[in-house]
Amino acid sequence: MADQPSAPGTGALEPTAQTPPQPTLRANGSRTGGDAKVEAYDFRNPAFLSETELRRLRLVHEDFIRYLSARLSLHLRMEFGIKMSKLTTVTYAKFTESLANPSHLSLFKIEPLVGVGILEISPRLALTIADRLLGGRGQAVKAERYLTEIEVSLIEDVVVILLEEWCGQWKLEKELRPLLIGHENNGRFLQTSPKDAVVLALSLEVTFGDCTEQIQIGVPYYLIEPVVKKLQNSRQKDSVIAPVEKRAEWQPAYDRILLPVRAEWSGLDLTLREITCLRVGDVIEMPASLFNETRVLLNGSPKFIGSVGHDADRVAVQLTRQLSPEETTHAHPIAGR
Repeated sequence: MADQPSAPGTGALEPTAQTPPQPTLRANGSRTGGDAKVEAYDFRNPAFLSETELRRLRLVHEDFIRYLSARLSLHLRMEFGIKMSKLTTVTYAKFTESLANPSHLSLFKIEPLVGVGILEISPRLALTIADRLLGGRGQAVKAERYLTEIEVSLIEDVVVILLEEWCGQWKLEKELRPLLIGHENNGRFLQTSPKDAVVLALSLEVTFGDCTEQIQIGVPYYLIEPVVKKLQNSRQKDSVIAPVEKRAEWQPAYDRILLPVRAEWSGLDLTLREITCLRVGDVIEMPASLFNETRVLLNGSPKFIGSVGHDADRVAVQLTRQLSPEETTHAHPIAGR
């Protein structure tokens, strides 16, 4: 009986050739090879800031948290601990959805920037702070209710301190000034920014007495974009090491240093026989032009060219020019003073 041919796909699998890398089109329309790195991107959670930019913003906000904790502790006369829980970018719609209900929301502007930010404080923490400002011990308030007008006024003083410290961390030429423009207790109906606007969301974990709650700050990115750009430019300028010009300065310790100075000539050649025939009293003839090419050596290094002459009863050299580094390696001295 003849062997039946095997059906397709039932026999041994043969190795398949690897698919060659496909070209990739960049944002500017240029075509690249298959070496482009492709990463997943979640359009529902956009990250419009790079890791480097977020790292710089995180450093700024860490300083803000440290100074704010110290200032509020002095203001409330009680330890006010703050830790950063999260710093990220989200859409405005997603940020408002994360706001608790009920809650205390402070709407603020930063002059001269354009835009409205949102600061959320949980009612439990706000009531605890208000109780402390009214002379209480700072124990956590168990009630979950809306704040009264008096309590709102007390909390606004704390919010202003918080915003002043936040503005103080952006060390710019123009001073940033916070301005409270209102307050709400429900974030679902806020329309301070477009729904798809990018918001820099900062979550803080606050420990005040036996109360542990959160404070959220949402700032539209278009509000702080000019500040971030100036911060980046200043960091780039600081990273470039400018050449430091060193100027020679005379020190009093140099006054007593002795430096040997010698004048010499070069360019005259004698044979060995002429040298062996020299006797005391012999005269060696030298061209007159050679005296105008006198080299002056400082500590054995030729530095100047001068002209030999007489000054009263002394032989003197008048300096005419300074030697270049290339000239100091030529000519051999034969006589000197």
